[in-house]
Parts: sequence; structure tokens; C-alpha cells
Amino acid sequence: MIDFEPWDRLLRQYIDQQGRVDYIAWKKEQPQAIADWLSSQKNLAFKSNSNNLEELALWINLYNAFTISTILERYPIESIRPRILGIPNWLAFLWFFQRRAYYMFGESYSLAKIENSILREKLQEPRIHFAIVCASVGCPLLRSGAYFPEQVIQQLDEDTRRFMNNPEKVRYDMESKTLYCNKILKWYRQDFLKVAPSIPEYIRSYLKTDYPLNASTRISYLDYDWSLNQRISS
Repeated sequence: MIDFEPWDRLLRQYIDQQGRVDYIAWKKEQPQAIADWLSSQKNLAFKSNSNNLEELALWINLYNAFTISTILERYPIESIRPRILGIPNWLAFLWFFQRRAYYMFGESYSLAKIENSILREKLQEPRIHFAIVCASVGCPLLRSGAYFPEQVIQQLDEDTRRFMNNPEKVRYDMESKTLYCNKILKWYRQDFLKVAPSIPEYIRSYLKTDYPLNASTRISYLDYDWSLNQRISS
């Protein structure tokens, strides 16, 4: 199994409690640290029949590590969604997720393959949507530490609760009786409906405040912020 301790130390050093990454310091101080860690682990034998908790921790960590390593290579950038003359370059945006640029266990992976084929289809864990991060402000807050098999279910539960109780991601307006949601809850709606009868009821199960949410609650989806999840060093 992969040694996650080097990755854990990097996250604790460069991620703040708001999930923002200090790319400036990371690139200046340890630009090769992720690549070196991944390189030292990539030829390990991976048993696809290992237990689900090991696979969950493994692939969430790898997804986030691959993402951050790509940002560090390209930094400084403002967003993973580049613009040409003010117009979003959607081809470059899709290529960020679709390119099989990450070599591990004798195979090349893309971020899309890890997310869709492994985390969603194979492992069937909807809470991964509040753990894997695409380096954007609209994403879940990046955890300032690695995922470990013996803790991953608790960690995913914490991530989901943090997301649902963050008014920048989810909020309920009592006056208009409208539930405002991050678009992750729209894009991956079918994943959440496998474990809950409706999106409002899925959200309600994680909220600290018991709002009157049910299947008929009006939903309005918030604009997604694609700007980089960076922390500017003081």
C-alpha cells in the first residue's frame, strides 16, 4: 500500500483551514515534492481486490495529488478554466480532466477516469464529491491532511458536513423557502439520489440546523467559482 505520510505532511504545511493552497510557497520551497513522492510509489503492486476503505483513501489522495501537482507545474495561473480573449477555453478545460497524464501501477490515468470509473462507478461513494478537489474556489475545501483507510469514512463524513454547513456552498432562505446549492449537487445528482429520496433530504441529513427540507423544496443553484483555490502568502 502507498505510504501517505509524505503527502500528509505537504498538505499540513501548505493548506490552510479554508482549504486554500499556498502555491507560491509550495512552488518556491518544494516544487518536486509531490512528483518525487508519486515516483517513489508508482511501481508498487496494486491489488484491485483490496478492501474498499484502502481504495477510497488511495484514489482520493491520488486525485488531489495529481491535481495539485499539475497546478504547481503551470503556476502562476488564475483558473483551471483558461480564457482566450475573455472567452472560456472549454477544450483546454476538458483536456485538464481527460488527458491520461498520470502514471501509476503500470497504467496511465486521467482525473476523469479516477473520478468516474473508480470512485463513482466501482466504489459507489457519493461523499467523494466533497473530498476530491479540482483546484477551484467552487470545489469542496481541500482537507489539510491525507486520507487514511482507517479514518476515511469519518473523514468523508466530516467533509460532507463541512460542505453542507458552509453558506458559500449551501444555504436555505427561510423567507423565500429556497435552498441555494453548489452545482456539484446538480452535476452529480444521480449519485446522491442512490442514497436519499431527494437532494434537499440528502442535504438535510448533514445540516446542523433542522430546516424544513423535503422533496418539494425549491432549489436554486449558485454560480460556480472557477478561480484558483489559492492562498496568497503574507
